[in-house]
Amino acid sequence: MVTAVAALFGIVFVVVWQVFGRYVLNDTPTWAEGTSLVLVIYVTMLGAAAGVRDAGHIGMESILILLPEKLRTKFEIVIHALVASFGVAMVWYGTVLGRSVMNYKIPSLGVSEGINYVAVVIAGVLIILFCIEHIIAIVTGKEVIPSWH
Repeated sequence: MVTAVAALFGIVFVVVWQVFGRYVLNDTPTWAEGTSLVLVIYVTMLGAAAGVRDAGHIGMESILILLPEKLRTKFEIVIHALVASFGVAMVWYGTVLGRSVMNYKIPSLGVSEGINYVAVVIAGVLIILFCIEHIIAIVTGKEVIPSWH
């Protein structure tokens, strides 16, 4: 979450610098747009992983409330397993896509296009780990304390 917030501040700084350069200095920095786009991807991916950690993802709470306690626990585990499988898909396909564009450069930054997919892979790994944490908490009868506490 701290990294996502830092990247969000980075986006604000880069966009302010871009506007300042364009309208005050009359010299738009060429790297600003590309940098802000990369940072948006990182903020989005890390924010999604943090949402899974804090159980802020779209769940089936309305259905779970109607179920008996024993079934509710099993369904919660199934939901976290499904979300973890989405994380596995993010890791797998993020790696495949990242490798496929590794030789292409972001023109304004001179870095590989693959940098965008690193965020997808990192978020996928975090989602898997956070789902495992939730499943362990359910099985042991403990609660996962949200990161903002």
